[in-house]
Amino acid sequence: MAKVIAIANQKGGVGKTTTAINLAASLAVLEKKVLLVDVDPQANSTSGLGYDVRNIQTSIYECTVHDIDPHSAMLDTEIEDLKLLPSTIDFVGFEIEIMKLEGREYFLKKVIDKVQQEFDYILLDCIPSLGIITVNALTAANSVLIPVQCEYFALEGISKLLNTIHIIQSKVNPTLEIEGFLLTMYDSRLRLSNQVVEDVKAHFGNMVFDTIIQRNVKLSEAPSFGKPIILYDANSAGSINYLNLAKEIIQRNEKTAK
Repeated sequence: MAKVIAIANQKGGVGKTTTAINLAASLAVLEKKVLLVDVDPQANSTSGLGYDVRNIQTSIYECTVHDIDPHSAMLDTEIEDLKLLPSTIDFVGFEIEIMKLEGREYFLKKVIDKVQQEFDYILLDCIPSLGIITVNALTAANSVLIPVQCEYFALEGISKLLNTIHIIQSKVNPTLEIEGFLLTMYDSRLRLSNQVVEDVKAHFGNMVFDTIIQRNVKLSEAPSFGKPIILYDANSAGSINYLNLAKEIIQRNEKTAK
């Protein structure tokens, strides 16, 4: 059964989608069966894997709101073991349509439950907010991976996210765990980057991944070509970083499973 990991931080621009796409691709290259679920109406994970969002007929919106079978919405990618459950701008309507419905926190979980047996990892690329879409993702997930950029105000808002996680744990998903804090956009030449690394490790200790994602031009370019970094430039620092992160996650989870 798949480990379901939500990639969340309500702060924008921290590397959520970059992490979702490239971690998913790296896990798949390491022969894990992976489903990437785009849980953001901006649909950047969908376009970042080479799909024109305007041509998507069936998406996460239809699966959650209209109870369409997720298998009919799943798309293949250039990597054999990586599937995509896409999003479109229609998903904006999700919050409005389910707001007054009973059990509104569980709509995404019902979709994930239908496919969880078929994968090793399911990654949820979350919207940069703490609204009902993120609540749905945290309810469906086994754990949360929190990207933290090595820049000013890095820790800003994390307390709100942690508070939301505690509420989800107490109300709807008591087994939800923190997968780890991932430091992103690291530049070793900058004193600030090194300071942020120290601060985050001081705050969160062994919950911080050993792998740090470096600032990398190729990593920034890859989405415009509709490719994960491992297909765009396998030898780049970004590609190596995300492969190392995938190995670290596999290692952690296999150790826990024993």
